[in-house]
Amino acid sequence: MTAAGNDRAHRTILAVWRNEQPRLITSLARMLRDVPLAEDLTQEALLAALEHWPATGVPEKPGAWLMATAKRRALDHLRRGRMLARKHGMVALDLAQEQQAMPDFDAALDDDIGDELLRLIFTACHPRLSREARAALALRMICGLTTPEIARAFLTPETTIAQRIVRAKRTLSESGLAYETPCGEELSERLASVFEVVYLIFNEGYTAARGDDWLRPQLCNEALRMARVLTSIAPQEPEAHGMLALMELNASRMAARTDAAGEPILLLEQNRALWDQLQIRRGLQALIRARELGGAGGFYALQAAIIACHAQADTADATDWPRIAALYAELASVARSPIVELNRAVAVGMAEGPAAGLVLVDALAHEPALKNYHLLGSVRGDLLHKLGRFQEARAAFEAAAGLAGNRREQEFLRRRAAEAGAAARS
Repeated sequence: MTAAGNDRAHRTILAVWRNEQPRLITSLARMLRDVPLAEDLTQEALLAALEHWPATGVPEKPGAWLMATAKRRALDHLRRGRMLARKHGMVALDLAQEQQAMPDFDAALDDDIGDELLRLIFTACHPRLSREARAALALRMICGLTTPEIARAFLTPETTIAQRIVRAKRTLSESGLAYETPCGEELSERLASVFEVVYLIFNEGYTAARGDDWLRPQLCNEALRMARVLTSIAPQEPEAHGMLALMELNASRMAARTDAAGEPILLLEQNRALWDQLQIRRGLQALIRARELGGAGGFYALQAAIIACHAQADTADATDWPRIAALYAELASVARSPIVELNRAVAVGMAEGPAAGLVLVDALAHEPALKNYHLLGSVRGDLLHKLGRFQEARAAFEAAAGLAGNRREQEFLRRRAAEAGAAARS
């Protein structure tokens, strides 16, 4: 195979594995009761695919191939351990019987991921792990995000994220923490972290950090499913409903966010006829429920209220930007974050004019967490363009494109830089 062909095969393998990874880990974790070991064996299945598929071609059902390979590795691992623990012996017997009962690859897909994915998140969000480590570990296992991608999500150095993941896996392995969905007080202790992880999964699907596609609908849909389950697990928790509202309202715009070629379409330029009105109604109902439970000022409910302003505007010009700016100010008091401040700057720029927004953006210029955040330059470029400062806008867009990890975003920002350059010359 040529170098180009080999590269294409590797990209295909990584794309397949990224989609299948959650199913592999949850299935193995359920059988082995050992989350870090399940992740290790899943990685071994990936390595096997990277070794075999470039020569043999991608199987007709690659997910089934990976599942069968991972299960064989799990059985081999237990056999090598000579069944030292009774639990391992029972699991090995179950695996052996399963392989006899389901000899073909098609049967390997019969494992129902169901609520097992949520169970895995609850395990990763055990209170014995630090809050930051919980989310990082879950994103690594469930989204298949790399350490640099997780670092980008948290605006944190890669070395810090790597250390958190290593420590979290060691804690899970050494402490024998149960693979479980907890109840009562134990559930309440983990909910905030579980909400964070599920929302981060949704965000990765809504705007992918890396790769060729701007959207990863599978992740969005999985996060939405889990959010709906969480409202049934914790029906009196307002933030569960607030988070669901936020996801439903954002997801309602999915069909309008890209063109036929997969290129991004900005919010104000989207065809609102493509917005899913049923999903908007579900989102608004969830937001009402969050408010009824006293959660109007919650982190997720406030963000949902912001998106609701867009959803309820018939046209882009009808958007209530002063209301959105006020909600961002309220959100900033709940969660002090440079990302929230950047979003507030956008809203202020729309409500009071680009000069007012630019003042807020420039105040964030030396924020350490935003040093490598491409959207800072993107927002600044947009405001400068509106002010007619085209050369500065071009430079800002080019810098933002250099920081963006997603190919679609890079190309979009380069087009905006070219437009600003053309405007400067005219």
